[in-house]
Amino acid sequence: MPLADDFQRIVDSLPSDWTDLQFDLRIFDEDRYIEAATMLVQVNAQGHSKHDWHWRILVAHEFGHAAAPETVRGTLALLDEVGIEGELAVRETRSGRVEVTQMWGRPESVRQEFRKRRAQ
Repeated sequence: MPLADDFQRIVDSLPSDWTDLQFDLRIFDEDRYIEAATMLVQVNAQGHSKHDWHWRILVAHEFGHAAAPETVRGTLALLDEVGIEGELAVRETRSGRVEVTQMWGRPESVRQEFRKRRAQ
């Protein structure tokens, strides 16, 4: 299965309130490691050292310090396009967390809109 499709299958299986996803990526042809690494820099993939998995990738659903799912899928699609094959392994998912934002001094309409958008 192409990496991008595999990633989309993983995202589609998560609950609607998921916030964080961590997965590992291993490529089958280690001679293409540098080529893959130059593409994966877009999603801030963290390299594993002395480990049989090559990268850990952090994904944030709507907020947080990680790559957006659309960017990760697009980057994995680039790997698929150039013929770099591999596999993904989900390591951790989190759901139900809420973004904390300072709202002091903001009008009530902004606060209500923020709550409405985050409740989805």
